[in-house]
Amino acid sequence: MAGNLTRDEARERARLLTVESYEVELDITAGNGEGAVSTGTERFGSVTTVRFGAEAGATTFIDLHDAVVTEAVLNGTPLDPSTYDAEKGRLALPSLAESNELVVRAEILYSRTGEGLHRMVDPVDGGVYLYTQFETADAHRMFACFDQPDLKAAHTFTVTAPREWQVISNTAPEQDGGVWRFPATEKISTYITALVAGPYHVVRDSYDGGRIPLGIYCRASLAEFLDADAIFEVTKQGFEYFERVFDYPYPFGKYDQLFVPEFNAGAMENAGCVTFLEDYVFRSRVTDAAYERRAETILHEMAHMWFGDLVTMRWWDDLWLNESFATYMSVLCQAEATRWKTAWTTFANMEKAWAYRQDQLPSTHPIAADIPDIRAVEVNFDGITYAKGASVLKQLVAYVGLENFLEGVRRYFQRHAWGNTVLADLLDALEETSGRELTSWSKEWLETSQVNTLRPSYEVDEAGAFTSFAVLQEAVAQYPTLRSHRLAIGLYDRTSEGLVRRRRVELDVVGARTEVPELVGERRPDLVLVNDDDLTYAKVRLDEHSLNTLVSSIGQIKESLPRALCWSAAWDMCRDAEMATRDYVKLVLSGIGGVSDITVAQTLLRQARTAIGQYADPAWRDEGLRLMADGLFELARAAEPGSDFQLNYVQAFTGAAVAGPHLDFVKGLLEGTTELEGLKVDTDLRWTLLRRLVVRGRAGEAEIEAEHRRDATAAGERHAAACRAAIPTPEAKRAAWDRVIGGDLPNAVFRATLGGFVEPDQAELLEPYTEEYFSEVGRVWREWSSDMSQTFAEVAYPFLNITQATIDRTDAYIEAEKPPSALVRLLSEGRDGVARALRARAKDAAAG
Repeated sequence: MAGNLTRDEARERARLLTVESYEVELDITAGNGEGAVSTGTERFGSVTTVRFGAEAGATTFIDLHDAVVTEAVLNGTPLDPSTYDAEKGRLALPSLAESNELVVRAEILYSRTGEGLHRMVDPVDGGVYLYTQFETADAHRMFACFDQPDLKAAHTFTVTAPREWQVISNTAPEQDGGVWRFPATEKISTYITALVAGPYHVVRDSYDGGRIPLGIYCRASLAEFLDADAIFEVTKQGFEYFERVFDYPYPFGKYDQLFVPEFNAGAMENAGCVTFLEDYVFRSRVTDAAYERRAETILHEMAHMWFGDLVTMRWWDDLWLNESFATYMSVLCQAEATRWKTAWTTFANMEKAWAYRQDQLPSTHPIAADIPDIRAVEVNFDGITYAKGASVLKQLVAYVGLENFLEGVRRYFQRHAWGNTVLADLLDALEETSGRELTSWSKEWLETSQVNTLRPSYEVDEAGAFTSFAVLQEAVAQYPTLRSHRLAIGLYDRTSEGLVRRRRVELDVVGARTEVPELVGERRPDLVLVNDDDLTYAKVRLDEHSLNTLVSSIGQIKESLPRALCWSAAWDMCRDAEMATRDYVKLVLSGIGGVSDITVAQTLLRQARTAIGQYADPAWRDEGLRLMADGLFELARAAEPGSDFQLNYVQAFTGAAVAGPHLDFVKGLLEGTTELEGLKVDTDLRWTLLRRLVVRGRAGEAEIEAEHRRDATAAGERHAAACRAAIPTPEAKRAAWDRVIGGDLPNAVFRATLGGFVEPDQAELLEPYTEEYFSEVGRVWREWSSDMSQTFAEVAYPFLNITQATIDRTDAYIEAEKPPSALVRLLSEGRDGVARALRARAKDAAAG
């Protein structure tokens, strides 16, 4: 892995240095012409000239990973290349002057893990595609640099590449044959610099009469699927909205969006050169939920151009502020400036579910986390950093008012442009504009962990009117903080038009019990919904009367957001072993027909499938799958032909198919002997159908190979790898495990293979790999790159071996091996998932 810079080291280096500029020369021609192959040993040439001020006489180091250093010259004096510490990725810089110039020449290994400068050869046409991914600290995988966010500098890149390529970076280049010269950037952090190169297909446009040139890129073999007009539409809506509400012009010269192969994340906010997972170029039919998610991602990265790139955190303790702000602003923009007016429903249903899950793990941490080193931050890209943080910002907006919040953000940008900040800088600006004291709010919400639970408590008279009404707040014993919540209470009645809100009361809830005198005398409704409109961050429980309404009539709630909040409450109860899994699954099947939001529908069916696999009594599991498949089969047949809901039902049905007739239907769809009006069985749906047949033993290697020949693409390679790993035989599992732990697979195929290996229907086949996991995880963590080792630690953990023995083995490993804290965190999260599943299974068995 790249060097693990600590916060103390970064602080000391920032105290010593002021970095002025980097001039980086890269030669990426070798091995990238016609007939290129990928062996994992290819290198590129990197020459860095860095100019920086320093405390005279000081000694420090510059970062450089996986390199062969051929020359290093500091202030005209050669340094011994053998002093380069390849293991730590550091080159010592002794006896600094007040003004310094360092030149480092190196040959650096291309990445196959999605970190640093990644190289991929397209199996369709042999084209070589490169892109960088530098967050958190991987810029020094491409050039020698002081790789920390608070040592900002101007960056100039000169790139030699095949002349027919597209070469893209943070600024607009001048091309002279096979050389691209990129003018200097503004002073930015190393982690948001970028390089993308290869025979990319490009579509160009501009915003505001040419003021901001726009480009959209993808691999040539995906060009026919690129819906550039739709992407440009969201992009322009974002620019109009953000420039208006931030009252600060877009700070970079152009805006390119590049859909790149084998990307590990959803996207990355490189300044003016944003990279995206190329799965967002839809080569098969997807539902509108995918378009909504893509739009949110586009807007999230755009918000970072101001919050993160223009103004940057000093250290990774404030990563949450970067990501939470971008998440909050992207959803706000979606709801106010795009066609996805119910974006807050999606946020409540997806982001907050992620946050609640993360916040209840033993590894929960304050939003404002303590980040002692890079390895710690790399496991902190989680549901607290993104989703809980955004939820709390939404609560803050309810507390201070939206316009006060935005005015504070405007002052923050004006005051700190091109600089580095800490949380207090933003809070100071918000206090000025809102008149609210926010120190106590910060301590309560940002510096504490876990989630509160809110529930109504009331009494009624003989006429059914409230004689008292209060909101009760609870906290778990280990994290006893009771927070101040700005929230709304909704009263919903059954009407001829469904469950409709009769009254809404907004108030501050403080402490263990908050009286609500405004509701005394009101007739008790059919449903009381605490946290209506989803203003605060808390789990919600329903009173018994309201729960009965939910179970019998959840599909009759007319508005999407309160309906989603009720579904979220039911899912929480299932996960917390307060509702039997079989009851939750039956609730989903009875109410899904009333869900009009496709994102919510997809989420519900995914949760129901997860519940059957992990939370149901194993004796009921097959019955639960048959029940789910029966219901979805009828829903798919009744759905509007060609609709998103039809596709969603078919996909979910396929994942639940276990009975012979159900699998016969799946096979018929794949082979074309069975049809469903309006359903197009396209490339990706074919792989979905085939994988289910493989999992259930109805197809094997011959069918996988035939489908791979039919889809001889990078995506086809991944699907085939996943299917082979899901063949239900001990021999197939052994072969997949050996490929995974061999460490030679590129990141995308590695993830696909591991995903097929941990097939939920094959828990018994995976039992022998519990011990093998614990034999390998320590070595993997030490030797592999950060992203690959983290993926292995999380996904290969024996979470499907839901036994006390798995918990005990995890405890024994941690006790005996004393692994690094970041690995302990991932192991404890896996352990907690098994413990939660055991509790839920006991609840479900009792309901049988």
